[in-house]
Amino acid sequence: MKQQFHYATVTEAIEQLREQGFTLDFNLKENQFIVGDKAYTANEFEIVDVYRYEGPSDPGDEATVYALLNKEGIKGILVAGYGASSDEASEEALKQLHYKYQQSQK
Repeated sequence: MKQQFHYATVTEAIEQLREQGFTLDFNLKENQFIVGDKAYTANEFEIVDVYRYEGPSDPGDEATVYALLNKEGIKGILVAGYGASSDEASEEALKQLHYKYQQSQK
């Protein structure tokens, strides 16, 4: 699935994704997507779409918005800052999801 939209801001991307049913706000920790008191294994999900934003001068303004979906139809959003510190398992999970996403784009 090719990226169909580009949103001007992170906020706009999140609002539009919510309208498309991506209503959960995920946090990634230790190879799991966490929302409230539920935890899902990251490799259960695939990236449906990804949007990258780069700040004009401040690396702190850089972020990636991920639209995520699993086989049970659970849809959510993960917003990750570039260079944000995270554990190795989480970094590896995102790398694997990116790889699967890139392969699906070919």
